[in-house]
Amino acid sequence: MGLFGFGSKGKSGGLMNIIRCDKPEYLVWKWRPEGQATNSTSRENSIRYGSSLRVKDGEVAVFVYKQKDNKVMQDFIVGPYDDTIKTANFPVLTSIVGLAFGGESPFQAEVYFINLAGIVQIRFAVPYFDVYDPRFLDFAVPMSARGTITFQLEDYKAFIKLHRLIDFDLEAFKDQIKDAVKKYVKGFITNIPSDNQIPVLQIERKVMEISDFIEQKLGTVFEKDFGVILKRLDLASIEPDKESEGYIELRKLTAGQQAKTIEAQTNINIKNMQDTQRINAENMEETMRIQREESQRAQRLQTETNFIGAHTINQQAEVLKTGAQNLGQMGSMDMGGNGGGSMNPAGIMTGMAMGGAMGQQMAGMMNQMGNALNGQMNTPPPPPSMQYHIAVNGQQSGPFNMNQLQQLVQQGQLTPQTYVWKQGMTGWELAGKVPELGSLFQSTTPPPPPPPMP
Repeated sequence: MGLFGFGSKGKSGGLMNIIRCDKPEYLVWKWRPEGQATNSTSRENSIRYGSSLRVKDGEVAVFVYKQKDNKVMQDFIVGPYDDTIKTANFPVLTSIVGLAFGGESPFQAEVYFINLAGIVQIRFAVPYFDVYDPRFLDFAVPMSARGTITFQLEDYKAFIKLHRLIDFDLEAFKDQIKDAVKKYVKGFITNIPSDNQIPVLQIERKVMEISDFIEQKLGTVFEKDFGVILKRLDLASIEPDKESEGYIELRKLTAGQQAKTIEAQTNINIKNMQDTQRINAENMEETMRIQREESQRAQRLQTETNFIGAHTINQQAEVLKTGAQNLGQMGSMDMGGNGGGSMNPAGIMTGMAMGGAMGQQMAGMMNQMGNALNGQMNTPPPPPSMQYHIAVNGQQSGPFNMNQLQQLVQQGQLTPQTYVWKQGMTGWELAGKVPELGSLFQSTTPPPPPPPMP
């Protein structure tokens, strides 16, 4: 005996059927035998043994039937499937049929096809609704929104639990989803200014961000309430009613605030620039002061060194002079002990000899000291350093030597675009165009290392 109680065409029932869905676009579709009227329950049109079942890839065939105890049962055939309904090749219903009908009647069942591969797209439009800026709650701005949503059915068992398959109406299902989308979009846009600190008048510029935000929120709602997967929500536009009183008044208020904000920011920028210039000028002035003090200190030390050398020579000369005078007096003394003030030739000769020796000694010392002083005096002075004036923010500073200029480059106060001048130049020139200043701006980055030796 066959699966549905029939072994041949001679048994009661009708002709064989081809159970398949040929609709080009559908989500859920109920199959009916050819010629059967809607909601018909004629046993003559029941599914026959030997009928064929064709389920395409991306489809699911759902058999809904009742057992003897009127308990509703469901069986699912996932495509691709294309074969004749027989016990041997259609075992999924063998026990059910025998249990439900005892093998004595045609198989009474409703067959639904569910499209798992199809993508359903719905356009929606939300009419004007009031949105308030949290900063100006006295002005309501009417907003409208429009876009499209795309969804797909993946978990067909969960879908069936949420919806009756009998006479499923796709258009009515679309309307349910559209109403839900409009409700959620309206709620999200209404709360966005307060929840995300977005001014009302800037909402229309945030369409992409708002669309992504709503899509994330609606994904869970679609699975829970409708049993489908939200693939994408494209919010095409969010448009305020620019002719409304609320929009016009809010525009005036925000325009005034925007001007004040721009002015305040400009003042802050100017003050920051002035502070930076003041700090740079103070740093430059301090650097110049330290350099002047160091130069003055070096000059004082050199002067003091020269003075000490000259004073030493004078002191030694005085000592020798005094010694010579004393020796001369010794020559006039009575060296023989005869008394009186007569001249003593021997004493005079001795004094003259000793005076000559001391004179020679003094001359040698004078020559030594003179040579030392001459060495100091004859030492050539340091070569004249280049002294440049610079112009910063319209202010002239300097002069600076090369070391000072190098420090200014390191501090960022001297660049190739800074104007400089020194004695002999006809006018101010850019530092980067002065050849002798070129080394100040050369990069200190070393060249790449040589390749390794083979």
